[in-house]
Amino acid sequence: MAPISQEAPEPPMKVSDWVLTLLVLAIPCVNIIMLFIWGFGTTENRSKANFCKAALIWTAVVAALGFILYMVIVAGVIAGLG
Repeated sequence: MAPISQEAPEPPMKVSDWVLTLLVLAIPCVNIIMLFIWGFGTTENRSKANFCKAALIWTAVVAALGFILYMVIVAGVIAGLG
């Protein structure tokens, strides 16, 4: 039997790394691109990649709810005109 290989534990991200990450994510349009790069890239820290994937899921949920709300409001306005 082959021995089970164990990966070395990943060092935790420093606070300065998280501050820089959140600063970049505060820039409109750049944040979505960087979420994809950091979330699905192979060179990033696992905790940062998981954070970016979770942020993308929340972004998709909020965008979908916003679209539904927009459509309901537009339908109400159109119904009010007729």
